[in-house]
Amino acid sequence: MKEQREGFRSFMGLALDEARAAACRGEVPVGAVVVQGERVLARAGNRTREQSDPTAHAEMLAIRAACGVLGSERLVGCDLYVTLEPCPMCAAAISAARVGRLYYGAADPKSGGIAVGARVFSHPQCHHAPEVYDGIGAGEAEALLKAFFADRRG
Repeated sequence: MKEQREGFRSFMGLALDEARAAACRGEVPVGAVVVQGERVLARAGNRTREQSDPTAHAEMLAIRAACGVLGSERLVGCDLYVTLEPCPMCAAAISAARVGRLYYGAADPKSGGIAVGARVFSHPQCHHAPEVYDGIGAGEAEALLKAFFADRRG
């Protein structure tokens, strides 16, 4: 995708913390963080099982919470860090929220909506496409996911 910016500070460590916490709750270990400049607006991990809600992905929860903090349905000028490539549902929400930059860790060849599969931001119907930076913290994110699913298949 794009090359990292000069003076870049990653918040992927916080997203990885949320992914680890999700795994401890028995959820697929995906974490997300929304920041505005250096200010963390929201952070979340997957809660689909806990909330019996197929839309309770880390990105969706973090976007909802950040919008609540700002009192707006838009996250203009905000960045989203997520440990796994967002699915098409989350990519559509990222676009609708007008997130400025998306940073994600591990690629998701099965269910991704950014670089594979639906490629939501490439569609003519997409009203807003954020800058996308991939591969940040990918090794640790992939390791968390592999360990989680290996334990389940055990």
